[in-house]
Amino acid sequence: MTLPRIGVSLPHFGPYAGPDAVVTVAQATERLGFHAVSTSDRLLIPAGPGWDNDAGLPQSHVWDSLEMLTWAAAHTRRIRVATGILNSIFESPVVLARRLATLDRLSRGRLDVGLGQGGGTRLPPFYIPEEFAAAGVPTGRRGAGFVEHVAAMRACWAPDPVEFHGEHYDVPLSMVGPKPWGDRIPLRFGAITRPTIERAARIGDGFVTTAVDWDDTRTQVRWYRAAGGTGTVVVNAIQSYRDDRVSPAVFTDAVLTDLHRAAALGADEMHVTLNFLPLRPEEQVELLEALAAKVGLPTP
Repeated sequence: MTLPRIGVSLPHFGPYAGPDAVVTVAQATERLGFHAVSTSDRLLIPAGPGWDNDAGLPQSHVWDSLEMLTWAAAHTRRIRVATGILNSIFESPVVLARRLATLDRLSRGRLDVGLGQGGGTRLPPFYIPEEFAAAGVPTGRRGAGFVEHVAAMRACWAPDPVEFHGEHYDVPLSMVGPKPWGDRIPLRFGAITRPTIERAARIGDGFVTTAVDWDDTRTQVRWYRAAGGTGTVVVNAIQSYRDDRVSPAVFTDAVLTDLHRAAALGADEMHVTLNFLPLRPEEQVELLEALAAKVGLPTP
């Protein structure tokens, strides 16, 4: 059985998040032969009544995804830099298209983009209303508004002059840049329900999901393929441990178990995260070194 490519989530939240930690983990990840580094996106963490974090949100602020990936790309040369998931509709399509294309060119074409429409929680309603309020975007913008947002961004990446007119977004005839490093930036859609997964198969370049329940994840991947999806399937996996002190042996066993699960359901790529553990960057590197040796990753 061929195992999926392995990505590693950068320390972009938690007690050790910051520039030095990102450089330490990103450079080690590249040196050890992993495929990618990634970040997730969280505009804010609700603190009002009724939010006791049962949805599995980070316990701290989440640093900006694209800035963290830009910093990682500046300190590496080969490894892919990936968003998974970036909540796209919190920014205008022109602004986000320019930010993504800028990072793609600065990294010389190493950017992989996972996009969502403002979700990422483990429990219904699968989005955080407070984020929409803070961004000034109505929750009703999800769905058709998300599809239009994607179309407007792709229009911005086309040869100049570009133009787009939709129900929610307008781009007047203009020159918009920079353009992506290649012809376009592939967009992988994060989705949970069958209709949104089938939409990812129709108009996306791949599919991203989080393995909260592996049986559910298997069903989601099956829906994607059954709908004609032929793009890259990425599974974000968060390993569970009995306590915060995780040995290299325990870590590698947990990740290998998930890698085999991901391979069995047909995933092309799996990303692991250490951000939920109170580990210093150097300790994260030790675990990654053990995993690379166990998997037998080729040294670049």
